[in-house]
Amino acid sequence: MPRRHETKVAHTTDHSYSPILIPLASAVPRNPTSLPTNSLKSDRDIEEDETAIAFDALGLEESLSNILSQPGAKGMFFPFLELSSELRIEIYRYYFAGTSRVLDLDPENRIRIHKKLGILRVCRTIYREATHLFYSTQCFRIFPTYPRGFFRTKRPLLARLNPQQRACITSLELRLGPGWGKPPRSWVVNPALGLADCVNVKTLTVFVEYDPSDDVFNGFRKFDGFYEKFCCDLLVNVLVETPSIECIYFDANSSVKKSGDMMRGLLEATSNQAKKTYWLGEEMD
Repeated sequence: MPRRHETKVAHTTDHSYSPILIPLASAVPRNPTSLPTNSLKSDRDIEEDETAIAFDALGLEESLSNILSQPGAKGMFFPFLELSSELRIEIYRYYFAGTSRVLDLDPENRIRIHKKLGILRVCRTIYREATHLFYSTQCFRIFPTYPRGFFRTKRPLLARLNPQQRACITSLELRLGPGWGKPPRSWVVNPALGLADCVNVKTLTVFVEYDPSDDVFNGFRKFDGFYEKFCCDLLVNVLVETPSIECIYFDANSSVKKSGDMMRGLLEATSNQAKKTYWLGEEMD
C-alpha cells in the first residue's frame, strides 16, 4: 500500500512569518454586489461625496491612457474637442434642452438638472463653454415659490450660486402672489441675494398669480393695499439693483385683471424706470 504523503508546517521562531489564509467557497457571499440596508447612503450623503471630490481628481488623462492602450478601444471614443467651438455650443444646446422653463429651488432638480450638470466635470474647456451656455439660456426665479421648506428658505437660488455663475444669467423671473397674506421674511432685496452680480440680465418676467385687491379676497386680506405695496416696492428694488434690465414682460393668471390694483400699481412702478414693458408678447401702451 503506497505511503501517504503528508505536508507538515515547520514551526519557526521568525515572527515575520504569517501563513496565507484562503477562504472557503462557502465563506464567500453568493451575491457580492448586494449591500446591507444600513450601509446605503442617503441622497444628502451622496451629494456631499460628489462635492467633496477635488476638481483635479476628475481628470481623465491617466485613466484614458490606460483604456486607450487596450486593443480595439480607440473606436469607442469621439474626438469631441476637435470640433469647432460653434458646433460644440450647438451640441450643448441639445444636451440641456428640456431642462426646465424656469429654474427654482425644487426637489426634482436632482433628477432633471443635477445629473446633466455632470458634464461640467469632464475638463476645464467643457466647463467654461457649457457653464456659460447653461446659465445664459435659462430663466432663474428670484424668490422661491415651491411650498414647504423652500418657500421660506433664507437662501434663494440666486444666493446659492457663485458670482461667476450669476454673471452669466440673462433672464430673471419675479413671481408674485404666493404668501399674499404673509410674505416670507426672506423676500427682500439685499446684498446676500446677489443681484449686483447679475450684470448681463436683459429681461425680467413678472408673473402675477393672485391679485388680493379682488373682491374674492374680502375678509382675508391683512389690510387694503398691503400686498400691492409690498410687490411694487419689491419690483422697484429689483430694478434698481439690476440696472442692466432692458425689457419687462408681464404675465398673469386668467383671474388677474389688468385694471386691478395689483397690475396698475406694478405698471406705475415701472413707468419711471425707462424700461420697455410687454404683456403676453405685445408691447404695452
